[in-house]
Amino acid sequence: MKTNLQKLADVHGTPLFIIDHDTIRKNYRLFKKQLPRVQAYFAVKANSNQEIIKTLFDEGASFDVASYNEFMQVYAYIRHFDPRTKDFYIWDKIIFSNTIKDRQTLQKIKKFRPLVTYDNRDELQKIRQHCASAGLVLRLKVPDTGSQVEMSSKFGIEPGDALSLIKQSFDAGLVVEGLSFHVGSQCTNFDNYTAALEIAAAIFNDARKLGYPLKIVDIGGGFPVAYDADVPKLEKLARIINGECSRLFPADVELIAEPGRFMVANAATLVSEIIGKAKRDGKIFYHINDGVYHTFSGVVYDHWIPNFHSFKKSKPEICAVVGPTCDSFDKISLAEELPGDLKIGDYLYTLNIGAYSIASSTKFNGFDGAKVLHLNKM
Repeated sequence: MKTNLQKLADVHGTPLFIIDHDTIRKNYRLFKKQLPRVQAYFAVKANSNQEIIKTLFDEGASFDVASYNEFMQVYAYIRHFDPRTKDFYIWDKIIFSNTIKDRQTLQKIKKFRPLVTYDNRDELQKIRQHCASAGLVLRLKVPDTGSQVEMSSKFGIEPGDALSLIKQSFDAGLVVEGLSFHVGSQCTNFDNYTAALEIAAAIFNDARKLGYPLKIVDIGGGFPVAYDADVPKLEKLARIINGECSRLFPADVELIAEPGRFMVANAATLVSEIIGKAKRDGKIFYHINDGVYHTFSGVVYDHWIPNFHSFKKSKPEICAVVGPTCDSFDKISLAEELPGDLKIGDYLYTLNIGAYSIASSTKFNGFDGAKVLHLNKM
């Protein structure tokens, strides 16, 4: 692999963001195998590269979108469908999972009769005014202890208030299709899932007893990627989810999920180039042509722990790796074990960088982002 990465960097230049579409297909098929009852909606926000969306579209995935622009990225592949098929696809395979949507977005998507999430009364009134055709999914606040990125401080209605808002929704002439939750991104504490499923089941079953015909339970995302050997495997989580869903929900409930990181994190590798080298307070600093304002943005926004590997073998020492911008904040890592004799022009490579990386990259200081190279597209 290392030799191939070097050759690709020599040909295409650096920084080079390499996406392996075979890995994306493998991840999607593994998810479907382990959770056969769950409809997988790829969370486009994890990596909105158009070719990734195309690969998952071809695999039969559904899509979780956060904005009208993300919706249109998916819509590009169905715009030629006949109206009835198109309408069914949007209803069955796309969810707007951002609980807060501006009025303009709601007005634009009204004609599509979309499935949308919400978690408060003001959002309900806004949807009623600007997109009454939507089907509603009420997002619940659930535990997210120990997840890499927590969600509950910003999203989700308190469980004790859920039935009241469901009633208000139906009284307003809208239809609540189901419930959703999110246990936090990169969730390795599987107790979060069991607690969330218990909370959702109690509300779901009480709502049905009151005559509200809920159909959907959206178990969100958070499915962990094996960044290291300590991360529990999907197979273990799948056994928990499958068992709890069978125990807690009627057989006619539609289960959906929003995996994002799980689908793409391990599908991309970055090759960067050392553009400067200095010794500061006795430590070697390698300056590379990518940084936290660009492909390593996940270090800031995703609490992601970076990794660096050298193509050369020699005695390692603790080094710093920093980005190309003039901002001192642009420090990717201050404790990387790398050879101390690397030179300007040498390459480094970084694994498992497919999620929340180029998706949040900027052009700060005028630097272009990494070039994207696709492998194994069909």
